[in-house]
Amino acid sequence: MRLKFRPVDASFYDLFAVMTQHLTVGAELLAEMLASDSDRSDVARRMREAEHDADETTHAIVRRVNSTFVTPFDREDIYALASGLDDVMDMMDEVVDLILLYEVQELPSELSTLVEVIQRCAEITNDAMPRLQSMKDLEEYWIEINRLENAGDKSYRRTLAKLFSGGYEALDVLKLKDIVTSLEGAIDAFEKVANIVEQIAVKES
Repeated sequence: MRLKFRPVDASFYDLFAVMTQHLTVGAELLAEMLASDSDRSDVARRMREAEHDADETTHAIVRRVNSTFVTPFDREDIYALASGLDDVMDMMDEVVDLILLYEVQELPSELSTLVEVIQRCAEITNDAMPRLQSMKDLEEYWIEINRLENAGDKSYRRTLAKLFSGGYEALDVLKLKDIVTSLEGAIDAFEKVANIVEQIAVKES
């Protein structure tokens, strides 16, 4: 058996847990942005604040890595996980920003399906992150994220097919395609995070 020295330092795990809480907030704001009666400017403002908070947490993780002699797991993996989580938040922020900037009045109902996938990804990622410290019971997490990503891909393709079916004005198609692609990008970013967690778990097992 390979023996490992690991310091008792929960600060990294705490910061990752905070980061996934930011993602949960972001997913909720994303769903709120799609509501027909939402104040889009206010939602966008709150999303920018949430994205800023996520950036601050990412910077805190990096500073912690740079000031810690022995980290709980490989530095490269800590950087990758922090960056991956931040990428998810950036993609959700991008969606909200595009909806506001493009001034799209009516959003296809299919977008709600993609947002529901994102909300579910955020929820189970947030639930799984505290288990990173023990490296136990994580397999169900990355399997479920993979399943959700596959479901998101199917919904993405169906949504694109509807956009190009001839029922929308050409300019609206271009705007909506950008929004839908960013939504799909957020789901892909969640899968990237799950893959990183899986790699860390395999290395530490």
